[in-house]
Amino acid sequence: MTPSHANDSQENRASLAGAIFWIAIAFSAYQLWMAAFHPLSSQVIRAIHVGFVLLMIFVLYPPFHGQRGGLGTSGRVLGWALGLAGFATGLYQWYFEVELTVRAGEMEGWDWVVGIVLIALVFDAARRVMGWGLPIICGIFLLYALFGQHLPGNLAHRGYGLDQIVGQLGFGTEGIYGTPTYVSSTYIFLFILFGAFLEQAGMIKLFNDFAMGTVGHSRGGPAKVSVISSGLMGTINGSGVANVVTTGQFTIPLMKRFGYSPAFAGGVEATSSMGGQIMPPVMGAVAFIMAETINVPYLSIVKAAIIPAILYFVTVFWMVHLEAGRKGLLGLPKEECPNPWTAVKARWYLLLPLAGLVGLLFSGYTPLFSGSVGLALTVVLIFGAAAISGIKGFALRALFWVLLGFACAGFFQFGVGTFFVVTAVLIAITYLRRVGGDTRQLAVRALVEGARHALPVAIACALVGVIIGVINLTGVAAEMGGYVIAIGRESLFLALFLTMLTCLILGMGIPTIPNYIITSSLAAPVLLELGVPLIVSHMFVFYFGIMADLTPPVALAAFAAAPIAREKGLKISLNAVRVAIAGFIVPYMAVYSPALMLQGDSWTATLWIVFKALVAIGMWGAGAIGYLFSPLQWWERIVAVVAASFLVVALPITDEIGLGSVALFLAWHVWRTRRQRGHRHYTQS
Repeated sequence: MTPSHANDSQENRASLAGAIFWIAIAFSAYQLWMAAFHPLSSQVIRAIHVGFVLLMIFVLYPPFHGQRGGLGTSGRVLGWALGLAGFATGLYQWYFEVELTVRAGEMEGWDWVVGIVLIALVFDAARRVMGWGLPIICGIFLLYALFGQHLPGNLAHRGYGLDQIVGQLGFGTEGIYGTPTYVSSTYIFLFILFGAFLEQAGMIKLFNDFAMGTVGHSRGGPAKVSVISSGLMGTINGSGVANVVTTGQFTIPLMKRFGYSPAFAGGVEATSSMGGQIMPPVMGAVAFIMAETINVPYLSIVKAAIIPAILYFVTVFWMVHLEAGRKGLLGLPKEECPNPWTAVKARWYLLLPLAGLVGLLFSGYTPLFSGSVGLALTVVLIFGAAAISGIKGFALRALFWVLLGFACAGFFQFGVGTFFVVTAVLIAITYLRRVGGDTRQLAVRALVEGARHALPVAIACALVGVIIGVINLTGVAAEMGGYVIAIGRESLFLALFLTMLTCLILGMGIPTIPNYIITSSLAAPVLLELGVPLIVSHMFVFYFGIMADLTPPVALAAFAAAPIAREKGLKISLNAVRVAIAGFIVPYMAVYSPALMLQGDSWTATLWIVFKALVAIGMWGAGAIGYLFSPLQWWERIVAVVAASFLVVALPITDEIGLGSVALFLAWHVWRTRRQRGHRHYTQS
């Protein structure tokens, strides 16, 4: 969601009343039913999913929305008309599924109308939610499909009829209903709903209290709280901007009160929140799309991401520690920090679904199955706690939870329907005991908020299907990739640098998901042909798609933090880049040493590259902040950065030069620091 629309969240929340309120609940209920029982074909599930998305977007963002003079009745009526037309395109795919399958590739009668209307509405809906960036980029690809035969040279294609283009984009599974929409209509929606239930149940407070209790009293404690809480939120919510506007409401004001500048506080929160997309076990929506795109188990993506993700958060943690040292900021008084274990004791049951989710993912189950079970356990635990509320006896409470556990175990015998029955029974108990009114409202809010939060992701996945469809139809990716390969044969570093620039430039106008889909279609195959392992090439693109949300001039995550920090988004963005400096380097290290992403069987190689990365991060942080054990002079900062840079490229002698330079620098810096402190002590005495 763009910064301009991020500010509309309260208005949207208020507008989720009346008919649209029930549509949001119906959308969530539909997704749950499809995930649990899968009664329709994959094509129809995707089509109705997009139909719901179009209906909600046009009702929430109707024509003339936000224009001077307010929103009149005509705007609302037109919004409903467009939304219902979008929903009808999904019903058309369902009702005429057999006929459309039989005449695949041939357009007849109403097919033309439905296909063109669908494409137009998807473009306009994306513009309303996300701004002009992504629609313009996708529009360029659409124009290329329509008129690319008139281009000069090798970029020209053979020419395609309008029926071929509309059929490719509006029907089948290679356009709007392609892999991204499949992932959006299955995994992504479930995990967004999972996060919404946990968020409504108090998971944010649990994470914040735990982080505050563990590191709040250390040097620069409030900023470290932001790093930890945002990283933990990443386990249930893969949206960086969503993390900023949730955890940031607490952490940014705390950092400002503690002495950090508003720009630095906003930069830390933006950087930490974007890291949630690469933090296993859940990560961001891109991880699921990547697993489907390259046809590998989700566990393989988690395995490749774990070490770089830890290094990313180590970087942010180290940077805020150095900034606190530079500014002389100590921790909060111990008595002002909550007891972390008290927070866990109060809401420990919220961790059980997360633990179950992690266990299932790491046991090899699909994300769809794992997410379904994790969400079901969350709902059962929330209503179970409500049903037993007010009962004091330990034995009775223990018996209740044991019986509830046996009831849920019926899942192994009777399937996922068990959870629906158990939930219905628990809700009935809350009515009979006249308890749990807040919990029932919580569940309804989670269903509504889950549907609303899914809109930006879902419409982005639908629209980037235009790019995928055009690429598959015209083969333009191979042509463009040929130029980069020609450059890369001379210099892999130059090919990587061009790929990074592509990701960052695209990221100026579009979120991480479409950024990854576009660049992975264009650049990742090029890197693979240049000898970069498959997962590493896609992770390289993924990481820089995330970095694009921190990079000026657009920097969505930084601008989302701006109203909370009360600082200009550009200043926050510059600080975020400084805090995340190693995040721009670690992907290069992974390309040159794939062991960093556990691609290989040598633990020695992995340990060595992790050691080098930690040393490099330490030096980059010191150079970027200008402080280590004491303030650094300008030339010392340059030496620190250059010494660390030698550790990136795995060439003969470079490691020796880098480690030797770091050792000499540290020896010099420690000697100088001790000398200064001794001189200061002598002067004071």
